[in-house]
Amino acid sequence: MLSINPPEIGPRLQAYRKELNLTLAELAAMSGVSRSMLSEIERGNANPTYGTLWHLTRALNIDLNSLISGASEERGGGSIIDLQPGNLTPTIRSADGSCTLQILSPANMVSLIEWYLLSFEAEGELASDPHGAGTIEHLHCTTGEIVVRSAGSTMIVRAGETARYAADVPHSLKSVGPVGAGAFLVVASGDVGLGPQRTSIRPK
Repeated sequence: MLSINPPEIGPRLQAYRKELNLTLAELAAMSGVSRSMLSEIERGNANPTYGTLWHLTRALNIDLNSLISGASEERGGGSIIDLQPGNLTPTIRSADGSCTLQILSPANMVSLIEWYLLSFEAEGELASDPHGAGTIEHLHCTTGEIVVRSAGSTMIVRAGETARYAADVPHSLKSVGPVGAGAFLVVASGDVGLGPQRTSIRPK
């Protein structure tokens, strides 16, 4: 879900890590992102999700805005019930500002599964290069209509519908119609389960 090329992110993350004299293993333990994924990101071989980058920048104590545009501060927690106030929920805007993502998933799940609340402006779009092998996205549209494109297929997802599609290929989401759209998005790595059921494609 990033509009910045992975090779541009990797060297910056590596530089920040080395400034703090952290090994890959140490940063992995601090961020919840696996050592192998960190290595792939730093070499420019992996396209990290917003959630992955958020937890990495929190662990490094740097602003996500230094890597991609639009970030807010995260903090909070509890002992028995971990409540995160709305005003402290990590919020990111896409590069062109047409889509807002709220990161709802915790740091300790970032290597397996992440979930987001998406809000699109009219004709807003969120495009992405492929994520890791086997990654599947699950999009539940709450308002409006969203065009999903994945691996050359296109489908319109309307309010109340859920689409599941491959995210280890180029993919994108775009709000259609005169108003914006809203959705919940779950990004599951290839380690979580099998790929999506194949369904018929409803023409755009």
